[in-house]
Amino acid sequence: MNAYQNLFTLVGRVLLSILFIVAGLGKIAGFEGTVGYIASKGLPMPALGAALAIAVEFGVGLAFLLGFKARAAALILAVFTIATGLLFHNFWAMDAAQVMVNQIMFMKNLAIAGGFLFVAAFGAGAYSLDAKLAK
Repeated sequence: MNAYQNLFTLVGRVLLSILFIVAGLGKIAGFEGTVGYIASKGLPMPALGAALAIAVEFGVGLAFLLGFKARAAALILAVFTIATGLLFHNFWAMDAAQVMVNQIMFMKNLAIAGGFLFVAAFGAGAYSLDAKLAK
């Protein structure tokens, strides 16, 4: 299996990071809408929240993709993913029409966070900036 570990780690990083990079770009393009959505959830300082979400999704997502400080990036993205699940997909507090889709989204957030925790534990692999900078 060792022959495939670094390739699989790279592909895993790409697949996990695409979601966040694309979401960050979407928030940049639709900043006011993002601020409005955050405000609709009753969260304080929605513009700051939107800016932080962009920084994490795009900035940390890009670092994770490149394997730069990947363990730290993975931890940040895991915490962010769990927090967004709790704040935005709180299916236990929603009406019946919204429960199913938000329960699925919440569980997906937990699964994604689990993937990030694997990278936090085992590293980004040989095809990463972390590995290149360690030489």
